[in-house]
Amino acid sequence: MSCYVSSKENRYYAAIEQSFGYAATVTEDNRLPAIKLEASQRTDRPQRRDKTGTRTFLGLPEQLRRETSFEITNYMTSWASGAAAPSYGPLFQAGLGSDPLVFAGGTVGSLVGVQLRFAAPHGLVSGQGISCGGEIRFVMAVLDEYEVVLNAPLTEEQAAGWPVDRTVTYQPASELPSVSIYDHWSPSAAVQRIVAGSVVDQVGITINGDFHEFLFGGPAADLIDSASFESGQAGLTQFPAEPTPAGVDYALVPGHLGQVWLGNNPDQFHTLTKARISVNNGVSLRAKEFGFTNPRCIVAGDRSVTADFSLFEKPDTPTESLYQASRQRSPISAMFQLGQQPAQLCGVYLPSLTPEVPEFHDEEAQLEWRFQSCRAQGLLDDEIYIAFG
Repeated sequence: MSCYVSSKENRYYAAIEQSFGYAATVTEDNRLPAIKLEASQRTDRPQRRDKTGTRTFLGLPEQLRRETSFEITNYMTSWASGAAAPSYGPLFQAGLGSDPLVFAGGTVGSLVGVQLRFAAPHGLVSGQGISCGGEIRFVMAVLDEYEVVLNAPLTEEQAAGWPVDRTVTYQPASELPSVSIYDHWSPSAAVQRIVAGSVVDQVGITINGDFHEFLFGGPAADLIDSASFESGQAGLTQFPAEPTPAGVDYALVPGHLGQVWLGNNPDQFHTLTKARISVNNGVSLRAKEFGFTNPRCIVAGDRSVTADFSLFEKPDTPTESLYQASRQRSPISAMFQLGQQPAQLCGVYLPSLTPEVPEFHDEEAQLEWRFQSCRAQGLLDDEIYIAFG
């Protein structure tokens, strides 16, 4: 029998809640390939100013308001063949807002440049992702029920009859759902936790590390645990048992695999050294109302979508055009593809990104340009699309 709880004996699950702060039910399909979960709860500590006749602190009343926050980091992994969406899909849905757009797949009728014609009606909408031949692209325009315009050309020529694989796409919405994050440990006697009413205020996608990584963080309604659980917390009558855990059956996606397309007539850049795409929802919670201890609902503020990326300068037309766009503050299209195999693809599409003038860094043998805090814009919930294939 071990004398401590090993940090390796840890499993995470996440699912969208039907009502804010009411814990969602999770299954084995909701298991996350997470690296770590940081969840904290801090009690408000107002200052006592009554005259007690002593300098000794006499304590505070029970049931003071508490502030809960979380941050969870995940690896990008392969998408299980039988799953409706990637396991971290609920976190992206909570961070962007919309219900996922599911494309079941199709067949190439013809492909000319960026115009893809399907052999049967496609059912796609603008902004939705498609996957073909180990590449992911986004629908820039729908011409008719058979034909769409892609945001960038496919690098491999796809003949008629070639399969177009399934995808699931997430995009912004005005309202944000909440998500429940389960933190289970072995042995079963160890303290188990649930971060209920988790609100994804920040989404971070890191490119070209050892592995591609996703980060999610924000406030939450409550942090409950199996040791101090009381009936009624998070809408539960008893602390739920962990789903029967299965073995790890996913593959990690190396961080150096993928593609980058930049520009209004996008060119593929092979000089990217690193990139990070961030979404900040400006979230606050209704947490200060009289008569309540826990937050009541989510208040989403102004959304900010930014990209930081670095690349080596090359004396060619695409690189020069990128610099000119930054000087003129002219928006460009930007797409980052993570991975290069079917069921191991993620695409991030920013249709209108304003590049900032790059910083020149010459510490290494090659001159590196660093574009910092480039902000995406749009018309109505269309500044970013994230798709998995």
